[in-house]
This record gives sequence, structure tokens and C-alpha cells, in this order.
Amino acid sequence: MVDLTALIRDVPDFPEPGIVFKDIMPLLADADSLRAVVAALADPWFEESLTAVVGIEARGFLLGTPVAMALGVGFIAVRKAGKLPGPTEQQTYGLEYGTDTIEIHADAISPGDHVLVLDDVLATGGTAAAAGAMVQRLGATVAGYSFLVELGFLGGRARLGDTRIEQLLLVDAGAED
Repeated sequence: MVDLTALIRDVPDFPEPGIVFKDIMPLLADADSLRAVVAALADPWFEESLTAVVGIEARGFLLGTPVAMALGVGFIAVRKAGKLPGPTEQQTYGLEYGTDTIEIHADAISPGDHVLVLDDVLATGGTAAAAGAMVQRLGATVAGYSFLVELGFLGGRARLGDTRIEQLLLVDAGAED
């Protein structure tokens, strides 16, 4: 696999001062890297008998849809509040710079489903934990969480409990130059 870190751009002070945003758009623009990332994200999950991949808005959509295709399962979107029509399940959560609310269609997941929750970055874990909580309230099992990048120094893994977590890149230092 190519050096993915070279294709992920750090954007300081975005969206708030003190936050270093991980911009994956250069990686997505490189066809070979995108293909390699999708394969690597899907690979650990082939033996899990998944029924769906749940992708978190917005960059989780960009990675989650092709991963779902590679795994031969459907894709379910978790969106910011107010973006989905019809009945939804909602969850408000804290993040590095405030609070947010996400939602999922109430009929998108059925009891007994076995899903993978996927996003681009695991930071403090709030968004992923909120998505997992909604999945569980709808009666499904979270088989695990998958991320392109984990910012280990922020401790987000702890918010996801004992559920399996996979990541392609681990950034384990708080000072990113």
C-alpha cells in the first residue's frame, strides 16, 4: 500500500482553533490509494457475516459505500439531524468542540442485524459511540467499528467499549507538526 499519511493533509485550526482537521480528500482523489484503502478497510470484516455497513456523515459515506459493496452488503447512512425524511432515531453527543445530533432512519436496521460502523477518523469517539447506540436501540448488533485514521492520543477507543475496532492508520502523538 502507498504511504497514506502523505495523502492525508493536516489543516490546523479547523473547524475550531486548536483542532487539527484530517483532510482525506487528496487520498480520495488518488485512484490507486482509494482502491487500496477500500480493500484494507473491508478485509478484516469478511468473516463477520455482516448485514450492513453504517457510514457516518459525511466522509463515512465516501468510504462506507464502497466498503459495503466490497463486503456484499447494503449501506446505511447516519446523518446530521434534520437531513433524513420520515421517522428517525436520534442521538446527541459531545465532541471535541461542542455537541451535535445525528440520526438514522428508524426502519433502516432490523433486530438481529449485524453491522459495521465506519467513519474516516476516530477522535474522541463521540460520533461513533452515538451511531453505535442508535444501532443498538434499533435492535441490531454492532459487530465492530472501522476507521481510516485513529487519533490515539484523544482516547476515543475507550468510549466504544469492548467492541472490536480496526483502523488503518494510528496517530499516537498529540503534537502534530
